Amino acid sequence: MSKRIIFVLILLMSLSLIGIISIQAYYINNSVKNEKERFRSSVKTALYYVSNTIETKEEAEYVYKLQNLVLQGVSVDTAAIRNLNIIQEDSDSKEIVVYSSGILEENYKLSSPLFDMGLDTINVKRIYNERQTRVYSNKESDFDISSNDKLLVLEKMSTTDKILFEDLYKDIAQRRPIHQRVSRETIKEMLARKLEEDSININFEFAIYSNDLATKIQSESFEYDKASTYAVPIFSNMNTGSPYKLLVNFPEDGKFILSTIIGMILLSIVFTLIIIMAYTGALYQLMKQRKISEIKTDFINNMTHEFKTPIATINLALDSIKNPKIIGDQEKVIRYLNMIKEENKRMHAQVENVLRISKLEKNELNISKERVDFHELIEDAITHVELIVEDRQGYIHTHLDAESTSVLANETHFTNVVVNILDNAIKYSPEAPRIDVYTETVGTNIILKIKDQGSGMSKAAVKRVFEKFYREHTGNIHNVKGHGLGLAYVKRIVDDHQGYITVESEKDKGSTFTVRLPLIS
Repeated sequence: MSKRIIFVLILLMSLSLIGIISIQAYYINNSVKNEKERFRSSVKTALYYVSNTIETKEEAEYVYKLQNLVLQGVSVDTAAIRNLNIIQEDSDSKEIVVYSSGILEENYKLSSPLFDMGLDTINVKRIYNERQTRVYSNKESDFDISSNDKLLVLEKMSTTDKILFEDLYKDIAQRRPIHQRVSRETIKEMLARKLEEDSININFEFAIYSNDLATKIQSESFEYDKASTYAVPIFSNMNTGSPYKLLVNFPEDGKFILSTIIGMILLSIVFTLIIIMAYTGALYQLMKQRKISEIKTDFINNMTHEFKTPIATINLALDSIKNPKIIGDQEKVIRYLNMIKEENKRMHAQVENVLRISKLEKNELNISKERVDFHELIEDAITHVELIVEDRQGYIHTHLDAESTSVLANETHFTNVVVNILDNAIKYSPEAPRIDVYTETVGTNIILKIKDQGSGMSKAAVKRVFEKFYREHTGNIHNVKGHGLGLAYVKRIVDDHQGYITVESEKDKGSTFTVRLPLIS
């Protein structure tokens, strides 16, 4: 997969993810706004309900008092009648219809102490209403509304005793202190009940302010904040308005609003996280496949180079042997045959490494274990590489200080482990290899350290050195032979022996491989 295609895929996936997250954020934001608006509307409705109910209750109390006074026979100061007549002539029925509405006003002067007032008297009007319909014969010459010999049909409405306050009630009430008109307990109880009907079950603080100044009617913890306080007028007057406002705020309104949509928000977050995880996983797999593709390409190139050299050497040796001048020289023939044998062994070893890793991954490699002396195993491994080290004028110094050395291991495979680590130290030593091998006993474990003074590794390489096919990138330079399988094989074998392997390295300062294995008694 080309870099351009990968870039386009990543770009499209990223844009899709950003779009999905943006839509989710927009949806959540709108939900919060809608819930705030619903909350505000419910609170306003509750406030208006409480305000109107309190006003109605106060008005009813005054009406009750005045009605009782009238029923008790308070004397009428003055009386007056106001009449309204509507005359309509019906040409079809030859009748004249007269609609009459009569209003009787009775004025009373009442004592103000009855209403907690400081005035001498209070004027109250009592109103009676009477409606009737009269039908007359249509005789133009003798039509007279007041005539007694006309046809009379009387429809009288039921009388309602109504007290018209005409600003009186409002004037009376506004002269009383606010704490005498309503109590804190009443407001709290009514507000709580009405808010609960709208499923608003949170703490609230309330107050009544007069011309933006606090009154005695307020809850203990009320704090006026214009931005977060809801207000409606209370005890309003049609002519002069109202100086009073009923205020309420909610210290935990944010939490309440959030709690109403928390389920939706959590689901949205969960689904968004799932999408992000899927996106991250897909992106990781995409990059991983790209790296694997690059690693496999490097592996093929390295393997090609690894096989190309011995094949070329074998071909040259064969050509030399076929030369008539050489074929008769037994010493040279043996030398070339040994070269062919060694190169063949080298290619065979490389194929075996590939097969070992394949079998390990499929759990098909049968590793039987037995008691072995770890020091003897190390010394045996050193013999496999010491000729190479000597040929390069290097050394391998051993510091085998472990007191207990018995481990449960497969001698062949673990010898290969030590050989691979030593071979790695030799290959990555540009100058003469200088290698030190240490052992020590720590608790119930034996520790093996193989330290070289070679080229070392970068921090990035240290993290991935045990990955299959991984080799630190060196461009097209193949001065270091290998195909990235040796250390992967080492780690798999050590893990199978319930051991641990780590590496410490610094560029141009060498590397130290540490193997820890459990001891047996």
